Amino acid sequence: MRVAPKIELTDEERAALTKLCRSGLTSVRLAQRARIILLADQGLNNKDIAAQLGIGRMQPARWRERYLQGGIKAIERDLPRGAPPVKVDVAQLVQLTTQSSPEAITHWSTRKMGTLLGVSASTVMRHWHAHGLKPHLVHSFKVSRDPQFAQKLEDIVGLYMSPPEHALVLCCDEKSQVQALDRTQPGLPLKKGRAQTMTHDYKRHGTTTLFAALNVLDGQVISQCQQRHTHVQWLKFLKQIDRETPKDKTLHLIADNYATHKHPVVQDWLAKHPRFHMHFTPTSASWLNMVERFFRDLTTERLRRGVFTSVPQLVAAIDEYVAHHNTNPKPFIWTKSARDILQKVIRANSRLSSKQNGTLH
Repeated sequence: MRVAPKIELTDEERAALTKLCRSGLTSVRLAQRARIILLADQGLNNKDIAAQLGIGRMQPARWRERYLQGGIKAIERDLPRGAPPVKVDVAQLVQLTTQSSPEAITHWSTRKMGTLLGVSASTVMRHWHAHGLKPHLVHSFKVSRDPQFAQKLEDIVGLYMSPPEHALVLCCDEKSQVQALDRTQPGLPLKKGRAQTMTHDYKRHGTTTLFAALNVLDGQVISQCQQRHTHVQWLKFLKQIDRETPKDKTLHLIADNYATHKHPVVQDWLAKHPRFHMHFTPTSASWLNMVERFFRDLTTERLRRGVFTSVPQLVAAIDEYVAHHNTNPKPFIWTKSARDILQKVIRANSRLSSKQNGTLH
C-alpha cells in the first residue's frame, strides 16, 4: 500500500501558509493549495484531504510532492504546459547561414534551416532578424577597373559639388530600346481590397531611344526621342542642346564611354564648338551620372505600368512626362565627396582581393 510522504512544517512555514489561506488577496487556487499542505501537516492522507476539500485525490498528492521539492514557491505557480521550448544554437545558425548553403540550392530559407536544426521557421526568422541576415536578398555590384577611376571621379564629383561659374553642367545619356508594350488583355483598375491588375504577357509594337540631358543646377531636362542611337542621333541631340541653352554659358557634359560619344564626326563637331566640354564617367561606373536617377523615375512612374499600342504613343507619353517634370523640376543633390567614394571603392577592392575572385577583369 502506497503511503503519502509526511510533511512537517516549521512554525514560520505554518504561519505563512495560514496567512495565504485567510488573505482576501490570495487567489482561490493558491489558498486551496495552502490548505492541502496544512491538512497534510496535520497527518491526514490524500484521500481524507480530498474528501474534506471536495477535490480529486490526485490534487493533494501532486501539491504535497511539489511542496516537498520546492516549498511555498513551488505551489505559487503552475508548471509550464506543453513541450519544453527547443533551444537553438545561435552561433551554429549564423555560421550555417553565412558560410554554407543547402544541398543543390543557392541559399537558405527559414523552413529549410528550421528543418535542419529542429526548430520552427519563426525561430530562425527571429534570429536572422536579430543578426541582420537576409539570405533571400542579393545585391548586384560592379567595381570599376578603370585605371583613371580616381581622376574621373574627382572631375565629375567636383562638377556636382562645386560647379564652375558662368557654366551649365549637363548629365547626358541614352535610354535605349524603350519598348512600346501593349497588354494582351485589358486590366482591372485599383479598388478597395484589390490591386490594379495587368497581364503578365504583352505585345511589342517597336522601340525608341530617349536622349536626355539633366541640368544639375535646376533639374530641367532636355530630351529627344529617336529610332536609333548612333553617332548621327547623338550629334543631332548635341545640336538641340546647343539651341536650347544660353549661348553665353559654357557647357560641361557628363556622359559614359559609349563609342558613339567619341566618334570622329562628333569629335570634329565638338572642336568647332569650344563651349562644349566632355567629361566621361569611369568604365562600369554609370552610377556617377545623375541622369540615371531621372531614367529610374521615368521607368517607375510612367513606363512600367504603361500600355502603348504604337511607338508614337510611347514617344508622346515620354514627352508629356518630361514636360510635366520641367514645370516644377527638383534637382538631385549630390552629397558624397570623391574622397568618401574612393575609400569605399578601396575597401571593396580589398575585400574582393581577399576572396581571390578569379572572375574579376
